[in-house]
Amino acid sequence: MGLGDRNACRKECTEMIRINNLKLPCSHSEADLQKKIYKLLKLEAKTPVSWTIVRRSLDARKKPQLFFIYVIDVCVMAGNEEKTVRFLHNPDIVMAPEERYQFPKPGMERMKQRPVIVGMGPAGLFCGYLLAQQGYAPILLERGGDVTQRTKAVEQFWNGEALDPSTNVSFGEGGAGTFSDGKLNTLVKDKMFRNRKVLELFVRHGAPQEILYLQKPHIGTDVLRNVVMEMRQQIIRMGGEVRFHAQVTGFDIADGAIRGVYVNGTEYLPCQTLVLAIGHSARDTFYELSAKLFMEPKAFAVGVRIEHPQSMINLSQYGEEQVKGLGAADYKLTCQTSNGRGVYSFCMCPGGFVVNASSEPGRLAVNGMSNHARNEKNANSALIVTVTPDDFGGQGVLAGVEFQRKLEEAAFLQCQGRIPVQLYRDFAENRPSTGLGEVSPCMKGAFGFADLNQVLPKFAADAMKEAMPVFGSRIRGFDREDALLSGVESRTSSPLRIVRDENGESSVKGIYPCGEGAGYAGGITSAAMDGIRTAEWIASRYRPWTTESL
Repeated sequence: MGLGDRNACRKECTEMIRINNLKLPCSHSEADLQKKIYKLLKLEAKTPVSWTIVRRSLDARKKPQLFFIYVIDVCVMAGNEEKTVRFLHNPDIVMAPEERYQFPKPGMERMKQRPVIVGMGPAGLFCGYLLAQQGYAPILLERGGDVTQRTKAVEQFWNGEALDPSTNVSFGEGGAGTFSDGKLNTLVKDKMFRNRKVLELFVRHGAPQEILYLQKPHIGTDVLRNVVMEMRQQIIRMGGEVRFHAQVTGFDIADGAIRGVYVNGTEYLPCQTLVLAIGHSARDTFYELSAKLFMEPKAFAVGVRIEHPQSMINLSQYGEEQVKGLGAADYKLTCQTSNGRGVYSFCMCPGGFVVNASSEPGRLAVNGMSNHARNEKNANSALIVTVTPDDFGGQGVLAGVEFQRKLEEAAFLQCQGRIPVQLYRDFAENRPSTGLGEVSPCMKGAFGFADLNQVLPKFAADAMKEAMPVFGSRIRGFDREDALLSGVESRTSSPLRIVRDENGESSVKGIYPCGEGAGYAGGITSAAMDGIRTAEWIASRYRPWTTESL
């Protein structure tokens, strides 16, 4: 009786009852939840039931009175679920739909070589996992180090040592998401339940169970590092191969199809199926591919990171600076400005750090990162402005890459490689900062005072200055004079898209562009889902590799 795993509940019941909009105060106990379930279903106290939480969201419309809104699936052990639902005549109580991910049946075409996956961010990792699980024995190539080596290299960089261009916040096992908040919410429509599959695999390999039902789930960088390592080890156990410090430096293409890749400039690896899960910072690979397959420029966004005291954000969102049972509050803000630009918050990190996320010498980019506990004193998010190919000021598909690089070079020069920081008041008045106010930075990497007006395009700076008072009217104190800005936030998404057809292939047959770097995702979950989708395309065409080797 009581709370259980949804799959386990499904095994006990062929059919389940779904309760929507079950509302309880945030301070409720599990006994309170059980009592409410019995009351809504009009069950006798001795009736054995099990249930699982499908979703839980926060209702803060009457703050500081805060409520959880649940969707619960219930298995009534005595049976008669349909009869119970008909008897109740409650529109919020229905039969629970079947929501289960199904991998497609394998195709019939024979594979000449094992599939090769380039990149071990979420897209490559999940593509590799699903292919290995289904017997395709993929080979995963990652230019950076494993997560243990990578964590050491990143910490050394933040402590003042030289940047390692191949192993850093952008490159290495787990991709850029490994050093982030580990947010797992996505706006991608999910009729195939790939999102659920992603979350279930994360939980299977060490993520907290709560990510399966929270409205805005997150893992945190400290937990995520162990999860991706466990997934890699499982890929190997299932017959896959993982190689670190293995950068793809060339492509062998003949008659419009991939024939093989060059690794580290020396080794040749033949392949007929190549997944490009290279991430949005693999600029050298973009240049290598630009003359070989069809790409197109796309819009992205640039701006800064902004820091506030987390207690201030909690007060605005919860009505109190701290609420027992609730973690650090988040926010999402948008504004359309008079110059036609959209300004919005992005990748919000409650109780987190601003980090030096540079991946190229002489260029500086920032990102946000939180541990699972989200217990640092500051909240931070990207405050960004939309840019389009018309803004890039260059010709060709790689103009967006060069646009990013110019911003990052300007940011690097502001403080000789340290993160440039500016108080909002000084930013609004176009002068460099010389000291801090009450907000002190939570940062990974050295910082210095600067004028971010000298880094950002004028249209972006002007739009942000117009938006800040609007945001201040929504979150009191958001536009406080000593709010900290740091820059430059330039890697919000890929500046280009590698075009693919309805079967997932690029203009070069056998190459499958995948994930955020290829322009088909915008975060950990959507990238992982795209990796699964790419695995489906490959599996629907080919027989498993294990059948080829018999």
